[in-house]
Amino acid sequence: MKKTILSFAVLSAIFLSSCKEETKQDDIIVETETVETTDEDIVTTTTKNKDGKEIEITFNNTAGTATVNYEGETVELQQENAASGFWYKNDTYELIGKGNNVDFSKDGEVIFSHADEIITTEYTNDAGDTLHLEVNSADNSAKAYLNGGDQIDLVGQKAASGTWYKNDQYELRGKGEKLELKKDGEVIFKN
Repeated sequence: MKKTILSFAVLSAIFLSSCKEETKQDDIIVETETVETTDEDIVTTTTKNKDGKEIEITFNNTAGTATVNYEGETVELQQENAASGFWYKNDTYELIGKGNNVDFSKDGEVIFSHADEIITTEYTNDAGDTLHLEVNSADNSAKAYLNGGDQIDLVGQKAASGTWYKNDQYELRGKGEKLELKKDGEVIFKN
């Protein structure tokens, strides 16, 4: 009988001590921080029209939405299927564009419009080579095509006089009707 009471006392002590330890574990506070990550494709662009008014557009390409900030008002638009370019709308507003060209309408009336001013010219030299040039004055860039070849994208530079466009490989300089296009420092077109 003494063994039974002793065994019962030992088992009770073990049980009570294990319960006491569980209580201590329950009193431990574990702090966790939830970090939210997103893989959304978001692009923000700001454009001015010829009157100097500005529109800011944030495209969320993952969600298929555009947020437009114009004259202190923020508008959410849903993406629509466009043949080319982009098209977003809601019940009141519509945003249509291609490249840098943008039309923003309210109730069917255009309230903001921007179209890049593109000047297209073509030059021919004595050897019969042709340089087709498209200059975008809105973003100070140029696209050149030598003899109908690949597009050469150039960025405008600050020139003392005349024009100057370049990229890592090409450089285009000109004054008046005279142009010179270099590739890796070597003249490839001059009129």
